[in-house]
Amino acid sequence: MKPMDAEPVEGSLEDDGPQIGPVDLLTWLGEGKRTIAAATLAAAVLSLVIALLLPPLYTARVTLLPPGSQQQSGAAAALAALGSLGGAAAGLGPKTPDDLYVALLKSDSVTRAMDERFKLRERYGLPTHEALRRAMPGFVRVAADKKSGVITIEVDDNDAKVAAELANGFPAELMKLMGRLAVSEAAQRRLFYEEQLKETKERLIKAERDLQTVQEKSGVIVLDKQAEALIGGAAQLRALIAEREVQLKVLRTGATEQNPDVMRLQSELRALRGELARMESRQDNASGSATDLPVGRIPAAAIDYVRARRELKLQETLLEGIVRQYEAAKLDEAKEGTTVQQVDQALPPDHKSKPPRAIIVLSGTLLGLLAASVWVLWRRYRRYVDENDPENAQAWQRLRSAWRLRR
Repeated sequence: MKPMDAEPVEGSLEDDGPQIGPVDLLTWLGEGKRTIAAATLAAAVLSLVIALLLPPLYTARVTLLPPGSQQQSGAAAALAALGSLGGAAAGLGPKTPDDLYVALLKSDSVTRAMDERFKLRERYGLPTHEALRRAMPGFVRVAADKKSGVITIEVDDNDAKVAAELANGFPAELMKLMGRLAVSEAAQRRLFYEEQLKETKERLIKAERDLQTVQEKSGVIVLDKQAEALIGGAAQLRALIAEREVQLKVLRTGATEQNPDVMRLQSELRALRGELARMESRQDNASGSATDLPVGRIPAAAIDYVRARRELKLQETLLEGIVRQYEAAKLDEAKEGTTVQQVDQALPPDHKSKPPRAIIVLSGTLLGLLAASVWVLWRRYRRYVDENDPENAQAWQRLRSAWRLRR
């Protein structure tokens, strides 16, 4: 009995149509070898022309050595000799990592300074500072080596001399920026004392003018020794109170009211203020030594003079202490070595760094070869489908007609 042929089941995975194998693909590539060769040659020529037309870029490099943290050890020794105000400013400055200097080099202040110095917007055809800031990473690269700590600045330009000038300009602008910023512990203490010194000088000038005005009105020129002792003692107390208040203000930025140092300073302030109040008491029966003459027992004509003279003495005492501390902070800053050292100075490069012409030509040639091969295979495959599947060919024809601009 002859077996009956099984009918194909609808939805079966079996494909009875002809299959396309590697031999067919290689055959199609061989048939289109002229097209592939021509397209590859054209891509190679076009890549060569583009590589030759691209302007050469030169890269100038500068290496910087930021100040190391090993030089911070002298700060504690200097602060120990400054007194209470020195201790108050001891915790003002954090250590500065290399990333800080990298961020400063990329800052808008340095970018604007470089633009004003070298006319970068005109050179690169950029309309605004914002456009320049966005374009800077394209031709300026700043990076820090985490192991060595050395900062490298690379600048690309089509003029070797200009590239070197731009690279050498960044360290100079960084030094200018650091001159007005406090980026280290000693620099922040120096800035702190500068502000205090400026304010104290202004108050001293005002005290001198007030004393002169009082002398002109009262006619009192010189007091006796007892009143002078009172003025000097009160001025010393006020200076101590001012120092403790500054120290307490700094401590409260990082400590609570229960901190032992805060509690100690508050106790000292209460005692000093009580002593000052006793010395300045107006009560006639105030007790004390001859030196602690109450203000109420000084002749009425000299009361205003005493107050003006006492304020002048206070500002003079404060000024002397702050000047000493300011000079010590400047010396500590110099020892700390906050200056960024330029290890290598940029010189005009004698060889271009970009563009890599050989890589451009090779990449363009390979891209042309790949694109031509894909095109030949796709065209031959469409022809194969049209010959073996007329319905699919008609569908593709209708799709092309639907999207044709001119019918």
